[in-house]
Amino acid sequence: MPGSAARTATADVVCLGESMVTFLPSQPGRLADVPSFGRGIGGAESNVACALAAAGHRAKWVGRVGADGFGDHLVDTITGYGVDTSAVRRDPDRPTGIYFRTATDRATDTHEVAYYRAGSAASAMSPRNVPYEDLLDTRVLHLSGITAALSADCLALLHDLTAPRDGRPLISFDVNHRPGLWRDGEAGPEVLLDLARRSDLVFVGEDEAEEAWDVHGAEAVRAALPEPDVLVVKRGPDGATVFSRAANGTDTVTTVPSLRVDVVAAVGAGDAFAAGFLSATLRDLPVRDRARHGHLMAAAVLTVPGDLTGPPPRAYADRLAALDDEAWGTLRLGPGWTAAAGANEEVRVT
Repeated sequence: MPGSAARTATADVVCLGESMVTFLPSQPGRLADVPSFGRGIGGAESNVACALAAAGHRAKWVGRVGADGFGDHLVDTITGYGVDTSAVRRDPDRPTGIYFRTATDRATDTHEVAYYRAGSAASAMSPRNVPYEDLLDTRVLHLSGITAALSADCLALLHDLTAPRDGRPLISFDVNHRPGLWRDGEAGPEVLLDLARRSDLVFVGEDEAEEAWDVHGAEAVRAALPEPDVLVVKRGPDGATVFSRAANGTDTVTTVPSLRVDVVAAVGAGDAFAAGFLSATLRDLPVRDRARHGHLMAAAVLTVPGDLTGPPPRAYADRLAALDDEAWGTLRLGPGWTAAAGANEEVRVT
């Protein structure tokens, strides 16, 4: 893995960002009509950390939460997934962020999200109060564009972490373009483009690249982002295209089709894909298998109601990732598929 072969670190992956308590609707409908909500957690970077820890990696989440009950719940829940939360800081003056969402797909017009995160503890993260010794003592440091949008101090932190420095871990960056988070007058797309160009491994959706940068198609995204050693363009139902730079400076282009999935809830799939890809990267698997593990981890989340779930057993996921192209194309995954290995069942082939 570029940037990590010679590193001896206490963590495989450190994920930096805001995690929030999320309130999940008891039934479909507008927020105004939902009678009750169940409590969960949500946060792009903590989702990745939880999935990686559940997959057997040494994962650490670094963040900032309030000295309140919601902060207790976040830390306890994330720790429960096997994530190291020893570097999480508690803020006595700012609250833990929370949000409510509807049950519909984020891409639909009926999806609603109500954030209560302005002035949150996480928005106060800066180069002055985040433990750099924890952030840099890792093989991979995973960041996202969401953190950059939280405050000027958060943006300064990401700008500093993506700067060239001796012994820098591999920087993984998920663009995560969220237009509603950027403050008035700030050029969010330009900021995200700059951070992505300073990173080693970048995840970006083809749709968000169109929205943010007005570039269309995977090749155009690569032209806009020539610097990262690995660029993963997520193309929804068309799969993912991975550009990986060889030692001679040329790209190898690998396109891996998506799986057919009986979707329960279309939330958390992007974070799960990143976790699956990173897990396979840490294991130095071929690029095709990295993307396939991303698809498999995403399928695990898509077939449950919330943002998080246990990944398929590693041996089972490896067996599926090793299928030939025809067999891969016939897989159909539905609720409960990750337990099929323990039950000696097979996923559906149609």
